[in-house]
Amino acid sequence: MTRTLFILALSVATCAAFAQQPFPAITGEFADGRVARLPAEGAKGYTIIALAFGQKAQPALEEWFEPAYLRFVEKHGLFATAYEAEVFFVPVFTGLNKAAYEPSMKRFRKSAAPGIVDRVLFVKAEFEAFKEALGLKGKDIPYFFVLDAEGRVIHREEGAFSDSKLEAIEDILLR
Repeated sequence: MTRTLFILALSVATCAAFAQQPFPAITGEFADGRVARLPAEGAKGYTIIALAFGQKAQPALEEWFEPAYLRFVEKHGLFATAYEAEVFFVPVFTGLNKAAYEPSMKRFRKSAAPGIVDRVLFVKAEFEAFKEALGLKGKDIPYFFVLDAEGRVIHREEGAFSDSKLEAIEDILLR
C-alpha cells in the first residue's frame, strides 16, 4: 500500500512538473499535403495533441479517435458545447520508422474517414527531444496533452483509452 501511494505520488509529481511548460513546436503534414505547426499561433481556446511514437502505440492511439472526435470535435456530450478545443492526432515517425512515413500516409489517405483527415498530422522527429521536453517514458504508449491558448501544457494523460481519461480531459476544458 505504501509503495503504491509512493508511485502514485511520484507519477502526479512528474506530471505536475511538466504542467505549464511550453509544448515543443512541431511541424508536420496533413494527408492532403498541407503543412502545419503545433501548437498553432493565435489558438482560440484549448488544443489537445495526441502523440504516438511507435507501432506499439498506434493501436492505443486509434482507440481514442472515435470517442475523442465525437466529444471534442462533433460536440457530443452534456457539456461538450461549453468549451472550444482543437484536437490533433499526431503519429511521430522516429529513427528507422521514418521510412514508413510515406507508405503510412498513403494508407491513411485511402482508409480514413473524412472527418478525421484534418485532425491527423504526420510528423518526422526524434523521440529524445520530446522525451526531455515533456518527460515521456517511452515510445510504446500514446500521450495526450491539453494546451492552453498560449501553447502551455495544462494537463496530460497517457496510455490506452478509457472513459475516465476522456472525462479528465473534459474536466480541464470546463474550467
